[in-house]
Amino acid sequence: MTEHEIVIIGGGPAGLAAAAAAKKSGVSDILILERDSCLGGILNQCIHNGFGLHTFKEELTGPEYAARYIDMIQEEKIPFKLNTMVIDISRDRVVTAVNREDGLFSVKAGAVILAMGCRERPRGALNIPGYRPAGIYSAGTAQRLMNMEGCSVGRKVVILGSGDIGLIMARRMTLERAEVKVVAELMPYSGGLKRNIVQCLDDYGIPLKLSHTVVNIHGKRRVTGVTLAQVGTDRKMIPGTEEYYACDTLLLSVGLIPENELSKGMGVSISPATSGPEVNDCLETSVKGVFACGNVLHVHDLVDYVSEEAARAGENAAAYVQRKEEFSPLKQVKICAENGVRYTVPQILDVEHMRDTVTVRLRVTNVYKNRAVAVYCDGKPLQKKRRKILVPGEMEQVELKKADLENFPDLKEIVIRTEVI
Repeated sequence: MTEHEIVIIGGGPAGLAAAAAAKKSGVSDILILERDSCLGGILNQCIHNGFGLHTFKEELTGPEYAARYIDMIQEEKIPFKLNTMVIDISRDRVVTAVNREDGLFSVKAGAVILAMGCRERPRGALNIPGYRPAGIYSAGTAQRLMNMEGCSVGRKVVILGSGDIGLIMARRMTLERAEVKVVAELMPYSGGLKRNIVQCLDDYGIPLKLSHTVVNIHGKRRVTGVTLAQVGTDRKMIPGTEEYYACDTLLLSVGLIPENELSKGMGVSISPATSGPEVNDCLETSVKGVFACGNVLHVHDLVDYVSEEAARAGENAAAYVQRKEEFSPLKQVKICAENGVRYTVPQILDVEHMRDTVTVRLRVTNVYKNRAVAVYCDGKPLQKKRRKILVPGEMEQVELKKADLENFPDLKEIVIRTEVI
């Protein structure tokens, strides 16, 4: 068994940013384990632009953004293993992995950073009637086939789900001369960023049907068409609203799920709202010395936020192994989401040991206009941030200052909620 001070699971944007930050914080003994054949993660197939505006103050494509961090890793000579699948992590931070060169091997880590990203929700989770013909893809799979493998996936397309990947693929397939007939969304609002709705649908005249879903898939060998129907507030089909669309391809963009099988296996507490680990303000999970960041923690809308969050995890993991900070809070304060706020990250705060400022990210449960995101400490108002519109597809954030929280010496609970202005 070998030993390393920090072992990072995943070589995507979160893992790379965490490694770079840990190295800058003074830890040189770092190992990155990546299951793919190259570093960069999902960014390698995201050939569109729009990345890096916050981090690098310029607009980059996904591969260009990844290359910036890969260059950092190589310049700092941080070791990594590719084509390596981690199959188990124990509570005492022994990482078991396998690859072709080393076979089955174990690594004892001083700290572990979970950065495994997320996966797409498959058709099997949707209970759509019909056969299982060719021509049904998750949007991310279609993106990889087109952008990395050079394959055409279809000519007449219907997309179910208006998440960012589905919206971007609507534009991508249109540019490849496919006909995207419609994007259907079960919810009464889009799950993607407003800019993607404008740039990927409106600019190309692609219709978006809200409160609609696929109720039947036609075809046995290959998709020949789908039937859409309107749904009510109970998300059930409204009889008589069925509409048939002839197509040879159905793309599914119906949500992302944090990749947390390893986390669950080691006993990490999982948030039912995010499907990711519950963490404190240091991004440490319920297992001591194990940190989480990026889409394995909660699904982000911007990779710049992933990098920012991962850098914080790397710095905190470095402090943990260097014993510069003690991550055994004497008094934990729970952060609760209420009244229109679906979740917060982190969920736990240690006022005594926190940094001067802690960023709390959150998502709302519905579309709200003229609302405020309000913060209360044991029922007393702390701050209120006014917004013209709040949408589930875009993350919000509030800044909690240590100086403000120290005014509540017996603080037991922080509540973040939406309020009508």
